[in-house]
Amino acid sequence: MRILTVLSVISLLIGCGTKNSNTADMVLQNGTVYTVNKDQPEAEAVAVKDGKILFVGSNEEVKKYIGSSTEVIDCKGQFVMPGFIEGHGHIHGLGESLINLNLMKVKNWDEIVTMVEEAVKKAKPGEWIVGRGWHQEKWDPVPQPNYLGYPYQETLNKVSPDNPVLLEHASGHSYYVNAKAMELSGINASTPDPAGGEIVKDKSGKPIGVLAETAMDRVDVSYTSYLNRQTVAEQKAKWAESIRLAEEDCLKKGITSFEDAGSTYKQVNWMKELANEGKLQIRHWLMIKDDTKNIFDNISNFPVTDAGNDFLTVKAVKVSMDGALGSYGAWLLKPYTDRPGWVGENVCTIDSLRTIAEFCWANNLQLCVHAIGDKANREVINVFAEQIAKDKSADRRWRVEHAQHVNPVEIPRFKEWNIIASMQGVHCTSDAPFVPKRLGDQRSEEGAYVWQSFLKAGVVVN
Repeated sequence: MRILTVLSVISLLIGCGTKNSNTADMVLQNGTVYTVNKDQPEAEAVAVKDGKILFVGSNEEVKKYIGSSTEVIDCKGQFVMPGFIEGHGHIHGLGESLINLNLMKVKNWDEIVTMVEEAVKKAKPGEWIVGRGWHQEKWDPVPQPNYLGYPYQETLNKVSPDNPVLLEHASGHSYYVNAKAMELSGINASTPDPAGGEIVKDKSGKPIGVLAETAMDRVDVSYTSYLNRQTVAEQKAKWAESIRLAEEDCLKKGITSFEDAGSTYKQVNWMKELANEGKLQIRHWLMIKDDTKNIFDNISNFPVTDAGNDFLTVKAVKVSMDGALGSYGAWLLKPYTDRPGWVGENVCTIDSLRTIAEFCWANNLQLCVHAIGDKANREVINVFAEQIAKDKSADRRWRVEHAQHVNPVEIPRFKEWNIIASMQGVHCTSDAPFVPKRLGDQRSEEGAYVWQSFLKAGVVVN
């Protein structure tokens, strides 16, 4: 059965049996309407005015909302439901993927090199070539030569000797860069790994072009310096275009609300402008992810709960405790099965997380912490528990983002401390081919993607 999604719904479907003199802008009739209202789980018709629900009920009752200018749609029995809510995404990143090189569906490294080569032909001298979406575990064939499944730079350097190339991993937790980008960022064989990051080097000590976690920061500085050649107005216009494209892509898929997992203060302020100008097409719920000092210094401007007719909410802080499994960044209790001695990256120190948690608790802010590996999940729960113990009745709704790989002993602790497990199905389906390789069979079976175990334990799963 084809699904008809009501894209214009911006409030929950609610029952309304009283007479209403308003004339609707749009009426849906003859539908199978799922209301998300336990007192009225299904209906036949919906009336909408100014983007809000006027009425949900029967075909007969909805007639009083139909006027000469009302658009009437016969659903012919099709399924009607409220818009989807994206529970964890990156709205700016989605928009940029529609502007830059989209590598999500590439089948091998050679395709990426070809895409970069074509982009260089159209680029100005020195212009950065940017893309996102590659994943080395999904390439066929495996590039040769390689190190840990990653290709060496030579083919990329050949097609782009003078244009820096920045290709972000599908997880967002590592970059592949060419020699020019490394040169501009001051990265070479003698550059040490930063705390919480890795400049991937082969056994001879040669950087192959992969930068994980905080090692990405050097390239971020170089790329930001390049972008700052533009005026603030030009940067804002480009950013706003990415938001517009992302929103349109969401609406095509029936997504009417979006939880963004990390925007800087600058981006939040730009989003407030769009909201107050009435330019947002979907509802946005933003987590602030910025320099810790910036978060502390600017707290007086937040939370935001009523911008743009409630189209923008900002009252959460985002922190990353570790990286991603695919790029060997997830922080594990025991080493990776396919990388002996390596346990991943602790991106945010425990002391730093504790400081941020104390701040968020004191300021009644929601705290959302990225944790994929079992060690990361354990340490996040420990820090959360220190604060939540002050008042377990407080409804702070603190979240562990992803909670992908947990030691079984942690499952009841989520329930004990009222911690939300914010999980995304795409990670399970995307990572499934290589999870046993990274973790081994026992860890994969006991602690990977434990939706059912969480639900049976009474944990709130987002």
